[in-house]
Amino acid sequence: MSDDTASPKDTHYAKLRRAHRDRKRADGGLPPAVAPRQARPGKPSPAGRIRLYGLHSVAAAIANPKRKLHRLLVTRNALARLELDSAAIPCPVEIVEPKLLDAELGSEAVHQGVMLEADPLIPGRLAGLSDATLVLVLDQVTDPHNVGAVFRSAAAFAADALITTARHSPQESGVLAKAASGALEHVPHLEVVNLAEALAELSAQGFQTIGLDSEGDEPYEASLAGERIAIVLGAEGKGLRQKTRTTVDRLARLDMPGTIKSLNVSNAAAIALYAARRHLG
Repeated sequence: MSDDTASPKDTHYAKLRRAHRDRKRADGGLPPAVAPRQARPGKPSPAGRIRLYGLHSVAAAIANPKRKLHRLLVTRNALARLELDSAAIPCPVEIVEPKLLDAELGSEAVHQGVMLEADPLIPGRLAGLSDATLVLVLDQVTDPHNVGAVFRSAAAFAADALITTARHSPQESGVLAKAASGALEHVPHLEVVNLAEALAELSAQGFQTIGLDSEGDEPYEASLAGERIAIVLGAEGKGLRQKTRTTVDRLARLDMPGTIKSLNVSNAAAIALYAARRHLG
């Protein structure tokens, strides 16, 4: 028997020790077990505004001339890390302690000492894609962490836009922006009401619309054609909706030789964007 394998006798004694400890705790001889810390919620954002946090998200928002800023709360250390002159920031700046940001944003927000109150960006429309060659389309992906990560991949591979549906998609928020790590300010966000109609319009504009699906008819690389590509991804679990599957020009799969045959939607987006960029040159 190896050293790290417990014998039946050892297991018996371990049970006795646990029972003895539980009796002493019940009799007041031991302190109660420590309960896990409960997450503390933050304060609601002022009406019509969002709260961005994290160094990359806030720095990118401050540098974006399209972003209307209202108030910056920042610790002295975070302001030094932002490498910005507070006098040049186009909104009031308040130097605060980290505990104030904890109270404003909640205990789960990794704020890195900075919070920016701003207006959300106004989503664009499909008419603005006249010069685009590569776009991403999300079919009811609802997790803001996933959507933020997709934004980040879209920025890394110079996608021209990210398209989501007006319903069943997360609104812009601090959580989404933190996951995007500044990419919200660099990748135009377009919003559509009817995804099937939007895909038909993209096809009419000359885009090859490619839906990624584990049961796709062909490998993704083989589906890449033309000089304008729209990659369509569905939510984890349910994937593309049936209407979307029948609307895209081609339905393709990412072939994976490993034991796991599915990917997080943001990882799938990154792989698909990389291959599409190689195709487009």
